[in-house]
Amino acid sequence: MHGEPSPPPAAPTLFDWAFAANPYPAYAWLRQHSPTHRTRLPSGVEAWLVTRYADARRALAHPHLSKNPAHHDEPAHARGRTGIPGERKAELMTHLLNIDPPDHTRLRRLVSTAFTPRRVAEFAPRVQELTDRLIDDFAARGEADLIHEFAFPLPIYAICDLLGVPPEDQDDFRDWTGMMLHLPGGTPPDPQGHGKGPRGGVARSVKKMRGYLAELIHRKREALPAEPAPGEDLISGLIRASDEGEHLTENEAAAMAFILLFAGFETTVNLIGNGTHALLTHPEQRTRLQDSLAAGEQGLLETGVEELLRFDGPVELATWRFATRPLTLGGQDIAAGDAVLVVLAAADRDPERFADPDVLDLTRRDNQHLGYGHGIHYCLGAPLARLEGRTALATLLTRLPDLRLAVDSTELRWRGGLIMRGLRTLPVEFAPVPN
Repeated sequence: MHGEPSPPPAAPTLFDWAFAANPYPAYAWLRQHSPTHRTRLPSGVEAWLVTRYADARRALAHPHLSKNPAHHDEPAHARGRTGIPGERKAELMTHLLNIDPPDHTRLRRLVSTAFTPRRVAEFAPRVQELTDRLIDDFAARGEADLIHEFAFPLPIYAICDLLGVPPEDQDDFRDWTGMMLHLPGGTPPDPQGHGKGPRGGVARSVKKMRGYLAELIHRKREALPAEPAPGEDLISGLIRASDEGEHLTENEAAAMAFILLFAGFETTVNLIGNGTHALLTHPEQRTRLQDSLAAGEQGLLETGVEELLRFDGPVELATWRFATRPLTLGGQDIAAGDAVLVVLAAADRDPERFADPDVLDLTRRDNQHLGYGHGIHYCLGAPLARLEGRTALATLLTRLPDLRLAVDSTELRWRGGLIMRGLRTLPVEFAPVPN
């Protein structure tokens, strides 16, 4: 009838392949019509999606939203479907993403020394060396898949160096993490998204990694010198702290090494992949950055990486949280035991917080994005990821100045998944550069 308000449009479909390619219109609908939205995930688990920036920031630091899955009031069919695949069976649950203070405070303090600005700055030459070596491997060909040949191996080798994984074992880590990203044997799936590997491969890879880390911790403990050498690797530092009364169990040490590897590489794979894709599909912004780098300036690179993190960041949803008591978020009452997922990708495009949020602007300065979280669970490895992202993007654009997509952007496929956002492949072309 005339004068009656029209009903809001139907809620968009979430978590299908079309959504994975471009989730931002669906998130815009949720922010406007259902900012804290109850949904059933593809795994069968029911959860609340928090999409507005102000609500997201509050949720990330909320004292009654726990990281411990023990607080999840989950039905039997959903049990075990809220963490990293395989971590429960491999006894890897006691890590920073799954615990609350005071244990979280204790464990975070133990590893935080590895990620201080000074320690990360000392690691910069090694990151540059790895970046150049990987580009050397494909520069003369004039074509590459930047995920498989560049964005994926760079953070793997970097975090292995930081942890103290011997060079001769690092390719095993590359294979295991490739399986965890559905890249069997370190090889990429085809552009149609096939090649996910054998059923249960993720859990098997996690178990192999857990066994290797336990053995490595044991070997390093046996050979640990009385005094730490300058730049001592992180696993040796964890052993030393444990032996000096910090009460770090072997399970905790293995879980800590595992989560640093897991969280420390996939976010950077996606930062490099998504960031390169954004630059190649926004040629004006890419040219401005190349001109700035050619002039020897770093300012636009620094603000640019922050804008790439906001615009199409590597982490789409923050890791799981569970209500320990009833609370209200975005006008919705959330019961104790409910699962809550903060949608960082939606919050970082909230027009209430960011001017022209769907525009990529590498000069953006008011940019308190949530790409690495907020509060006590703010990403510990963010300084290292930023270093790797800046180094990778600057070196690519400088050494391969005519870099371009080898396929239409609409043909690219994004990895299906809940927490991370990243491309399966990124085929590019450029003028061959002799080594």
